Amino acid sequence: MIRGFFRLVGLLLLAGAFIFLVYDGARSIADQTLRLTRLGEFWNDINQASQQAAQSAIDGISPALWNNGVKLILNQPTWAVLGILGIVLLILFRPAKPLIGYARD
Repeated sequence: MIRGFFRLVGLLLLAGAFIFLVYDGARSIADQTLRLTRLGEFWNDINQASQQAAQSAIDGISPALWNNGVKLILNQPTWAVLGILGIVLLILFRPAKPLIGYARD
């Protein structure tokens, strides 16, 4: 059941990545320049207070972690981050391959 839940989350993340890819593509065609929605911008648009709270919590642990790790991820295109995370979840929680020829009890 847990495997199915995480596969569903991975599939939803892949669907979100595809939506952002189409959205960025349409904006790029309309503006005639490359336009990408960064994950940090998207998170800021949804809930700015939670991003600031996460930054202060991570800065309390290690300021270098926020500056070198999290900022790097937040500056990537949203479709790429969601797509990679969705693919990783789908691969990690794929069903086990059935044994062929005999059954192990």
